Amino acid sequence: MTKKTTPRASRRIVAGLAVSALAFTACGSDSNDAADTTPLEEPEPVEEEPAEAGTIVDVAVSAGTFDTLVAAVTAADLVETLSGPGPFTVFAPTDDAFAALPDGLLDALLMPENKDALAAILTYHVLPAEVPSSDVAPGDVATVQGENITIAADGDTLTVNDAMITAVDVEASNGVIHVIDSVLVPPSIDPAALLEGDAMDEDAMEEDAAAGDAESVGTIVDVAVGAGTFETLVAAVTAADLVETLSSEGPFTLFAPTDEAFAALPEGLVDALLLTENKDALVAILSYHVLGAEVPSSDVAPGDVSTVQGEDITIAADGDTLTVNDATIIAVDVEASNGVIHVIDSVLVPPSIDPTTLLG
Repeated sequence: MTKKTTPRASRRIVAGLAVSALAFTACGSDSNDAADTTPLEEPEPVEEEPAEAGTIVDVAVSAGTFDTLVAAVTAADLVETLSGPGPFTVFAPTDDAFAALPDGLLDALLMPENKDALAAILTYHVLPAEVPSSDVAPGDVATVQGENITIAADGDTLTVNDAMITAVDVEASNGVIHVIDSVLVPPSIDPAALLEGDAMDEDAMEEDAAAGDAESVGTIVDVAVGAGTFETLVAAVTAADLVETLSSEGPFTLFAPTDEAFAALPEGLVDALLLTENKDALVAILSYHVLGAEVPSSDVAPGDVSTVQGEDITIAADGDTLTVNDATIIAVDVEASNGVIHVIDSVLVPPSIDPTTLLG
């Protein structure tokens, strides 16, 4: 198996719960041994009240179309901010919107040295107030980043700068989301300069990797965010509140499923796992992919190994091919400052988790 280190690249989200109330009544007993023929009063109907949606970050994580946005928000250390009380209005670019950026720009933005530019671009999509679509009016509006966006109307079509608003009023507990079809870039950010800087840094980064400078590539979460093939994993880690854990000292070994691995799960399972009520199951599944020690490929040996989740995974070898349970290890020794990542082609589910109950 060939060793492989991962460069950088892109990134995912959400859902709400509903609760219902039941009313009941009872009648008293009769007197004088006579049957009480007084008709029962019908109970007053009780309206169902939906539970409050999660924060803007929770909603984005669960939506399934904002994986790259979630990864970028994580890389920019804005998860806590956008999970705060707000209120905010977020013009949220879809994954397709990020994919339409110039080749290499997203990779450049996810580099640690461009964190300030990434934060500026993301906060340029945020208003410091809740503005439902009924209150959206043409004109210039100041963003959290400080520069203005321009809203325009053409019949029923609303645009923000050059982006079209494709969906409105996605509610969150701390604001509202309007979906847009392209990424907004503030006038103060020069994408060409970021691409040029990325090209100039390429040789230096390769030298760091060759020297085994794990600190230069960041934590396991940083590496996953930058890889471009773990957007669903990053969104899931964010939804499970495991970002801080997997960014800690460790060391850890992460068997990281690719986006294609998550896509191969039974239809609806990823969406179900991202629901708030299934957070414990999501945490269990993700921590089942983690070992509480750094185990490079040279030390990986066939047998049962205990995971952070508590249950064992089974490693097997067939020639040069290594498997973990039913997953094939397709790349090894992706270095991070707090451990190592081995890439796998399917998602591991611990024996204690029954996916069919989540889908029900």
